Amino acid sequence: MKSIANHEELKNKIIELAKQGKLTCEDAHQLAESEGVSVVIIGKVAVEVGVRICDCQLGCFGKYKER
Repeated sequence: MKSIANHEELKNKIIELAKQGKLTCEDAHQLAESEGVSVVIIGKVAVEVGVRICDCQLGCFGKYKER
């Protein structure tokens, strides 16, 4: 993260995108790309603001349940 101002802006964007305290994996990836940061940074900032990542694109956390 380049500066504290960018960090605060990223926090605000995550909060804005989150619905009911959750941010989809897809949204996290898109935000990372648009902000020029890694997805790991998005995850860490999301934890800071109390937002959880959901609907994992890899199928983790139960998105794709076996039938």
